[in-house]
Amino acid sequence: MTVTIIKHIDIEGPGTIGEFLKDDGIAYDVIDVFNGEPLPGSLSGTSAVIVLGGPMNVYEEDKYPFLKQEDVFLKEVIENELPTLGFCLGAQLIAKAKGALVKQNPQKEIGWFNVSVTEDGSSDPLFQGFKGEFDVFQWHGDTFDIPDGAVRLAESELCPNQAYRLGRNIYGLQFHVEVTDKMIYQWIDAYRDEVDSLKGIVDPDQIVADTKTKSESYKAQARLFCTNFVKMIH
Repeated sequence: MTVTIIKHIDIEGPGTIGEFLKDDGIAYDVIDVFNGEPLPGSLSGTSAVIVLGGPMNVYEEDKYPFLKQEDVFLKEVIENELPTLGFCLGAQLIAKAKGALVKQNPQKEIGWFNVSVTEDGSSDPLFQGFKGEFDVFQWHGDTFDIPDGAVRLAESELCPNQAYRLGRNIYGLQFHVEVTDKMIYQWIDAYRDEVDSLKGIVDPDQIVADTKTKSESYKAQARLFCTNFVKMIH
């Protein structure tokens, strides 16, 4: 069993999900497409796919040519119904590969926010153990339409489409499940221009304080997501 993890930028790695897969004895390969590592030519050795986040937009294929190759790869993954989990940009790329529109959200979500599980989400295998509202970490300006035939699993006030399931086992989550405290602090530093441009809306000191408070519960929540996802991998 091998999980293929697609990475788009150095500071957005597999985080807690990588740690949990390792703890569970599940092998994974991280493919750094930003630095030119090729995607698998065949899916025969891949049991599941995880698509991570990144600061680029899905429609910036001219600027980031690897997004074109990734689109082709994800179309094949969808066709083969491989268990797949996309976070943020990853969720948007899966939606785009299925023909759904990805566009700017009316407002950026950066920091800690509540999302609510929908009725479909409450009975979904990936969301087992999640009821009502729960805290998530967000860092996005774009949003996806729910792809044709997919089911919306979570929503929020600022961004109605927070999670979907396509087919039996392909998932897109607009929020970040995989982040560690260290990753959050790195992002605040690396994307400081974006944070500063949202003064009065985004408070980096508050994000740091919230992260310290929520760290343990959020790691447990990521563990639950990972456990639920691993059950789908054969």
